[in-house]
Amino acid sequence: MYLTIITLPIIAAIITGTTGRFIGVKGSQILTTTCLLVSAILSIIVFYEVGISGSPCYITGFKWIDSGLLHLNYGLLFDSLTVAMLIVVTIIATLVNIYSIEYMSNDPHIPRFFTYISIFTFAMLVLVTSNNYLQMFIGWEGVGVSSYLLINFWFTRIQANKAAIKAMIVNRVGDFGLSLGIMAIFFVFKSIDFSTVFASCYYLFNINFLFFNIELDALTIISLLLFVGAIGKSAQIGLHTWLPDAMEGPTPVSALIHAATMVTAGVFMIIRSSPLLEFTQNALIIIMIVGAITAFFAATTGVLQNDLKRVIAYSTCSQLGYMVFACGLSSYSVSLFHLMNHAFFKALLFLSAGSVIHAIADEQDMRKMGGFVQVLPFTYVLILIGSLSLMGIPFLTGFYSKDVILELAFANFHVYSSFSYWLGTLSAFFTSFYSFRLIYLTFFNKTNAFKYIFNSIHDAPLLMIIPLFILGLGSIFIGYLMKDMIIGIGTNFWGNALFTLPQNILILQSEFLPFYIKSIPVLFSIFGALMSYLIYHYFFKYLYLFNVSSIGIALYTFFNKKYYFDIVYNSYIVHTLLSFGYNISFKLFDRGFIELFGPYGISTSILSFTSKLSKLQSGYIYHYMFLFFIALSFFIAFFFLNLFFFIDFRLFFVWILFILFSFFF
Repeated sequence: MYLTIITLPIIAAIITGTTGRFIGVKGSQILTTTCLLVSAILSIIVFYEVGISGSPCYITGFKWIDSGLLHLNYGLLFDSLTVAMLIVVTIIATLVNIYSIEYMSNDPHIPRFFTYISIFTFAMLVLVTSNNYLQMFIGWEGVGVSSYLLINFWFTRIQANKAAIKAMIVNRVGDFGLSLGIMAIFFVFKSIDFSTVFASCYYLFNINFLFFNIELDALTIISLLLFVGAIGKSAQIGLHTWLPDAMEGPTPVSALIHAATMVTAGVFMIIRSSPLLEFTQNALIIIMIVGAITAFFAATTGVLQNDLKRVIAYSTCSQLGYMVFACGLSSYSVSLFHLMNHAFFKALLFLSAGSVIHAIADEQDMRKMGGFVQVLPFTYVLILIGSLSLMGIPFLTGFYSKDVILELAFANFHVYSSFSYWLGTLSAFFTSFYSFRLIYLTFFNKTNAFKYIFNSIHDAPLLMIIPLFILGLGSIFIGYLMKDMIIGIGTNFWGNALFTLPQNILILQSEFLPFYIKSIPVLFSIFGALMSYLIYHYFFKYLYLFNVSSIGIALYTFFNKKYYFDIVYNSYIVHTLLSFGYNISFKLFDRGFIELFGPYGISTSILSFTSKLSKLQSGYIYHYMFLFFIALSFFIAFFFLNLFFFIDFRLFFVWILFILFSFFF
């Protein structure tokens, strides 16, 4: 059963990818959806066996690597952390697959699309079930390649090409850090198996090693290198630029990347490495601050985006900041709980946005929408549920994890945690502001859509309604139903899957905070939503006047252009590297020194020299005798000079060759 969960998606991908033209569109859809559905059902059973019944499963397979000190078997680890991720990945992937049957019905390459979805799911399952870092790295790279294929699914569009390449290149930076981290783990622990590494952390605490010729704490450097990988994959500030551009792929792809697979891989890797991180307080502080800054940056950037999917993409970036922020607080269970909750309401938001886009002829600009509440009532209700859950409105799924993260930050009583708390609280304000801005501009504003759109507009068909309805229920009830089991005080759900030092446990302190402290994030969220509605409904004229002023233009451009990150990268990094590649590497080295001393230089010189040297072979004996006597005279002269004047003539022959070379050339 455990192996079946992983193998079914790749079996479906192989069959669909190789025989798609024979089994047809319907065959591809039925096969991939059925395999993912069976995997999801088995994941629920495994969740009960491993998580609720408390019986982890370890599967050791064939010998994989046996070289020197590195002995590695292909193995699978099914503990509470793994099964919690399995249930999220398989359920969301299945619902996205069902939704895609209708959404992609007019696409000419349906078998290829469903093949990519299955490969994507398989790669994520490999990542979360691995029992060592190298096997996890294979799944890590697998989701990267799959995201490239899916973002670039419509490969005839130049923007899709650019977005896919950008995602790959930016993630390579993070992957380089992760690979260095894995090498450092092997250097320190002489193993990369989770059980060996995590059991040895306590005994290797406070050891140093050389990094860039500086002696530093080994576990801190390892943790930060692993975090660099998470920054790239989970789109934290600095390596986040690929995430908004990933919207160029089909909407179901966006839902899968942002809810269950690609971006959650980095957070999962941090949570899995909790025994390492717990012994590196400095690394935890850096992780917390980076997560809080990412949450604030993405929330403020999303306020002035006009693309429907791009707004939701920045909300993903912001929520990932909250998850990383929680890991920095050593609250790994709360981080994973928010990851699970976020998967449901973010998939709901993306698929509901896809329903809007599907209904209005693929238009994504919110400025060209408005007045859709009467013609798309079902989609409106679902987007409202997803947005309220995202905002953390009480008694919806997002409230039970997002507010707990902020309470834990407040209960830490350190300067850096207070800084992170207020950044997270302000992020909650901006999150609710852009969520209601999205709802108002799409559904309540005076319409800016063309007449032909209203003539053909329609709400979601049945195959799109079913996944949306299930995700809507999850966005309302999952947080309430799972809270006590996942993050409740005294719960034994996690077993040994997570590790937290006793002094880093904050859940008890956060439970006894005053009520007004716990109410601050909720009040900020409600105030942000109310302010958004008032500005866009009653004060839109004044907002326009502010936008056309010099200050308004500067602010709007700054936030709409994403803090100029792309401009800075293009101007100071990309342009510099391209200039170096052309002017220095290509023109100076490739076309310069290498060609001069390479095939076009040395070979040409030798051929020219030998062709001129052959002219000395005239065929006359007196020419040869003349050359012989000249050479003998030189030899005798230099020999006697060496005897009487002690001149070193060891380079005599080199000198003669140089003279001949100068003579002929």
